[in-house]
Amino acid sequence: MINIRREGVIIETTDLEFENESVMNPAVIVAGGKIHMFYRAVKTGNMSSIGYCILESPLKVVYRKKEPILSPEFEYERHGMEDPRIVKLDDTYYITYTAYDGDNAVGALVTSKDLIHFKRLGVITSHVTYPQFVEWLTRDKHPHTDKYFRLYNQRQSATETGKLLYLMDKDIVMFPNRVNGKIFFLHRIRPDIQSVSIDKIENLTQDFWEKYYSAFSSHVFFTPKYDFESSYIGAGCPPIRVDEGWLMIYHSVYDTPEGYVYSASAALLNKYNPSIEIARLPYPLLKPQKDYETQGIVNHVCFPTGAIIWEDRLYIYYGAADKSIACASVPVRELIDELLNYRK
Repeated sequence: MINIRREGVIIETTDLEFENESVMNPAVIVAGGKIHMFYRAVKTGNMSSIGYCILESPLKVVYRKKEPILSPEFEYERHGMEDPRIVKLDDTYYITYTAYDGDNAVGALVTSKDLIHFKRLGVITSHVTYPQFVEWLTRDKHPHTDKYFRLYNQRQSATETGKLLYLMDKDIVMFPNRVNGKIFFLHRIRPDIQSVSIDKIENLTQDFWEKYYSAFSSHVFFTPKYDFESSYIGAGCPPIRVDEGWLMIYHSVYDTPEGYVYSASAALLNKYNPSIEIARLPYPLLKPQKDYETQGIVNHVCFPTGAIIWEDRLYIYYGAADKSIACASVPVRELIDELLNYRK
């Protein structure tokens, strides 16, 4: 079993109004020799925006913006911009996040050329109600187990006032390279991770999603396997290309009498076809143990959303108990060698 080194909490709440309740679930990317971090900042009342800081090394913050770098502007995100992830694809930075309007949690996208100016592209996941989802899945030639029709996905199609209620679709994580010439990203409808492959973002129309769900089984990317991920899994950090394939850090969840336990887990995927699993660890890479991981807004949470390789170590940034941002690290070579011990 590999030993991961906890680096501790690196970002905590402040007295600033936009982040006075919690900070968590950061996106990270190296640009210009520095680490840029975009994190979920929560103010009293569970209203989220995206904060920003710069690190000159994996654990040293040298600048922290005193106001959100991105705040809700539109109805689909009026209650919060949550859990960002970031990649650079071609010459553009893509920041995906969960847009929450108070009833619906869906995936949305912001782009930037310079990490200073940002362009909103809006919601990129489907607007599908649960009854529509069931109808479209029945067209699939391959039958699904009842796991997609359990209570965690079931919702009324609308509120009493007629507002449509959509299937929860979160954890939008893009690959930092095109896969077979296409934009490739992950999303999550419980309990599995699904994938999308498109020529351009504009292709994500409602017609696209209807065809997608009508062949849903072909888009299931990664499924739970072990007890520590028995409840559900979700995409975590943007996958990192290594010589052996794609290194994927994802979150895994299992239920206990005290509630869900969220851990960071690891897998290795085929470099040419990421849908092919090469190996995964049969145990969590990072399980809640420290007080800052077990006690907070939500207890027992290590929720990974950003990772970088810096001087041959993998640094994983994660939300700790939905209260603070912590980091853990492991030598990249050791992690890959350990994964290959469990080659599928």
